[in-house]
Amino acid sequence: MTDVAAQSSNVASATPDTMAWDSRARRVVMIYLPLACFILILLFPFYWMAVTSFKPNAELLNYKEHNPFWITSPTLAHIKHLLFDTAYPRWLKTTMLVAIGSTFLSLFASTLAAYAIERLRFRGSPYVGLGIYLAYLVPPSILFIPLATVIVQFGLFDSPLALILVYPTFLVPFCTWLLIGYFKSIPYELEECALVDGATRLQILWRITLPLAVPGLISAGIFSFTLSWNEFIYALAFIQSGANKTVPVAILTELVTGDVYQWGALMAGSLLGSLPVALFYSLFVDYYVSSLTGAVKE
Repeated sequence: MTDVAAQSSNVASATPDTMAWDSRARRVVMIYLPLACFILILLFPFYWMAVTSFKPNAELLNYKEHNPFWITSPTLAHIKHLLFDTAYPRWLKTTMLVAIGSTFLSLFASTLAAYAIERLRFRGSPYVGLGIYLAYLVPPSILFIPLATVIVQFGLFDSPLALILVYPTFLVPFCTWLLIGYFKSIPYELEECALVDGATRLQILWRITLPLAVPGLISAGIFSFTLSWNEFIYALAFIQSGANKTVPVAILTELVTGDVYQWGALMAGSLLGSLPVALFYSLFVDYYVSSLTGAVKE
């Protein structure tokens, strides 16, 4: 009896260890391994840009003697050339100006359009919202030719103002659709109470709806800022002089001469150009996630 009890106790003590090991193994296979692969795929381009930015040309062009994934003799020559021998600071300033200007303009128009479509309840408002969103699906490769004619007629060719006025053509439709969905999550009873108290629609929008819709506005702002920062076709078609170009266009057209690619400067420009967007996301990531889930803080 004593031996049987000892064997049963050994089996019982071994069972939790087996279950714990099985749980740990399943957690590694189902969670940590896919997460590690996702992080590796996501961060590898940034790692490659950083490595290329600090590599001397001798290591960049000779993979037989130097490891392509590591730096033997780091250098700041590429970054120095980018910042002091090119107009990169001005390109960065122009890109920031265009992105901020088009973002604020798009948010202003999208907020008014989304509120009118969702709250004013006029006839055909759902179809108007659908039509605005369908305008977002029109590819820029079709629109840039007629838009170029308009830009030239208004005398805005080769001016950053042209990009600020053109970018809302593809930012406003999506932002309006996004804000319509977020305004639906705000209780309409709050506005009805304000109407009973004598508030106007603009007062309701400014004092009630917009404070509750801050996560949605930030989400639309992040989307607008990112697309404006990375846009290429319009910036290539409407800007001609090298001083007024944006970063995505300038690093490709100004740092490539013939068949010679300045890979160090190209990667340094791409890396520095991605930092403002990454910083923008990191500052407002909580609001961005909240807007995606449709949460309203009361």
